[in-house]
Amino acid sequence: MSEISTRELRTNLAKYLDAAEAGEQVIILRDGTPAAALVPLSVVEAVDDAEDEMLARETAARLAAGEKTSSMAEVLADIFEARK
Repeated sequence: MSEISTRELRTNLAKYLDAAEAGEQVIILRDGTPAAALVPLSVVEAVDDAEDEMLARETAARLAAGEKTSSMAEVLADIFEARK
């Protein structure tokens, strides 16, 4: 895993995109402090899949325990209400 400055990233973006496609993870520093990461898309997809699996297991456990569930409409209404 390499660390690069934002200036280095701007100068050599194609190089670092190629590196990410090849599986390398690149930490992007802003003023010497880690600010972001450029990672292969497969890593992002794996994290998304793991999160989905975790939520599905949590939901299954709650349903098995007889907890109340919410419809998608109720969840979306709560999300949009929270953004106000």
